[in-house]
Amino acid sequence: MLKKLFGFDKNTMNLRTELIAGLTTFMTMSYILAVNPDILSQASMDKGSVFTATALSSAVATILLAFIAKLPFALAPSMGINAFFAFTLVQGMGYSWQAALAAIFLEGIIFILISLFNIREKIVNSIPLNLRYSISVGIGMFIAFIGLKNAGIIEASPATYVTLGKFTPAALVAIFGILLSTTLLWHKVRGGLFYSIIICTLIGIPFGVTLLPDNFMPISMPQSMAPTFLKFDFAPLFSFDMMIIVLILIFMDIFNTVGTLVGTAAQAKMLDKDGNLPHMKEAMIADSVGTTFGAICGTSTVSTYVESAAGIAEGGRSGVTALTVGVLFLFALFFSPLFLLVPSAATTGSLFVVGVMMMKTIKEIKLTDLSEAMPAFTIILTMVLTYSIAEGITLGLLCYTLIKVLTGQFRQVSLTLYILSVLFVLRYIFG
Repeated sequence: MLKKLFGFDKNTMNLRTELIAGLTTFMTMSYILAVNPDILSQASMDKGSVFTATALSSAVATILLAFIAKLPFALAPSMGINAFFAFTLVQGMGYSWQAALAAIFLEGIIFILISLFNIREKIVNSIPLNLRYSISVGIGMFIAFIGLKNAGIIEASPATYVTLGKFTPAALVAIFGILLSTTLLWHKVRGGLFYSIIICTLIGIPFGVTLLPDNFMPISMPQSMAPTFLKFDFAPLFSFDMMIIVLILIFMDIFNTVGTLVGTAAQAKMLDKDGNLPHMKEAMIADSVGTTFGAICGTSTVSTYVESAAGIAEGGRSGVTALTVGVLFLFALFFSPLFLLVPSAATTGSLFVVGVMMMKTIKEIKLTDLSEAMPAFTIILTMVLTYSIAEGITLGLLCYTLIKVLTGQFRQVSLTLYILSVLFVLRYIFG
């Protein structure tokens, strides 16, 4: 039954490993339950309502993926797009959050149609194999950077943009987590990343990194979604500016999803001989439905999470891992005070070590051909420097098209990639 429903093969997979992988992925990405309501509340949205929308949309999308795609990935409101929602659309351009939610809803509907007609799958398959490996490496560096930034080990600098931060208690807990995660994985301890998160959370209590509120109660009833549920304003959608916004949202979501799916699957050797991910279409449908459902509930675009790599590194290979994550998101509705205790510093070790492991695919990149190496390097470098998986992939694919044309190798570029390159240029012009 597990094989039929979730793709679990008892001959090559272990049920305990799948469950621990799901726990690890959830613990690594659970910060979204605190961060997303905080960001969207700055767009004047009700924080409690957004928390419930975040947990519920994450659960629905991830459980749907577990059933129809049978893959070990998890979904939640996308970091980056939620900031675009709050700080660009609402605060910067002056749209109401209701209009911004309507744009997210329209994006989700378009995604469903694109996914059903395999257009997004063709976009994925148009990415050259060499660049897919570089996507994996770039994501590894990106999530390691996220972990270091969240712990304050790396911080902003007006002179050098980024610099080494101070050795605060949070930084010390994070550094301990990096060393502990590495040690546990070197000794092949099953669930090592998950145990590292738990230990670091406990160690953070006396250091003041893990904060225990007064009269702490781990259980609470879910907050009402009434303030954001079905609160759409469609009128602003009938403008050129808003249509450009929807197009930008589509690009951001496509390449966040594609980058995560292809990159993490390459690291886990889940791609077929042609470098394609089985059940990609189904994974994209789950992403599309999650975005649409999330907009109805009252949150920004739902996308596949790069933190899924943490669970995959623990050995998760089937939909059982995703199902575990989805169920934990449902439990989070009732245990939100407990889950929100986990500080960012406690997840740094997992993110950093997973980044190290994802570097392994760099040996597959064809570095002897400069026309292949330069776009691959562009993806890896700009993914970190722009703090965006989407931007890294977009710039890398643009470089690939231009370099192949300039070096007389234009036949190596697919028609789909030519069309995408034109759209990328238009996106930067109008964006």
